[in-house]
Amino acid sequence: MRISVNVAMSIDGKIASTLREQLVISGPSDFDRVDSLRAQYDAIMVGVQTILADDPKLLIRSEDLNSDRIGRGMSAHPARIVVDSLGRTPNSAQVMGDDARTFILLSEIAEKERIQELKELGATTIVSGEERVDIESAIKLLKDEGIENILVEGGGELIFTLMNRNLVDLLTVYIAPMIIGGENAPTLADGEGFVDKFPRFTLTQVQKIDDGVVLFFKKIIGDRS
Repeated sequence: MRISVNVAMSIDGKIASTLREQLVISGPSDFDRVDSLRAQYDAIMVGVQTILADDPKLLIRSEDLNSDRIGRGMSAHPARIVVDSLGRTPNSAQVMGDDARTFILLSEIAEKERIQELKELGATTIVSGEERVDIESAIKLLKDEGIENILVEGGGELIFTLMNRNLVDLLTVYIAPMIIGGENAPTLADGEGFVDKFPRFTLTQVQKIDDGVVLFFKKIIGDRS
């Protein structure tokens, strides 16, 4: 299993404002880059807060990329994975559409009636973990469903959880020439934060796109110093 993270953030490391609403950080050329990146993966993963704040479709926009995936024996779009311990994904969320397969990862405290409702709406539900999704166990179950590589697009708490479990292999960050500010504004990795054994990555590439820059990182194997 390969797990990659792709995010856009401000110079001061914020991925949204304190309002935690959808915010356009990158530009058209970076949107094309992300489209091409999505096309390389079996699935795109986000936390439920991203669904509630942005209501993304998590689809590939380019018909050429769709056709290329089909030509390689893949679905036109990657699957969508929502990490949603309590089952808060709205029935009307765009990821619940039939454009692509959708997985909802839930915990055992999610109501059985809600899990059944999500199934009836067409989602594949995976229950793992008592009060929060056990992400490691869920990923193993996703592999049984044919998901071999995942692109994570937020939010900060999910990214922190994955990094805390040493599960992130690649990290791509678009840095926009803007300041968002706010001590409560979400960052690339929120959650509890690290006080030791900090995840470390090595910079492999730098690319200027639009008015910002994209940094490409790879995990340093075995290094949590």
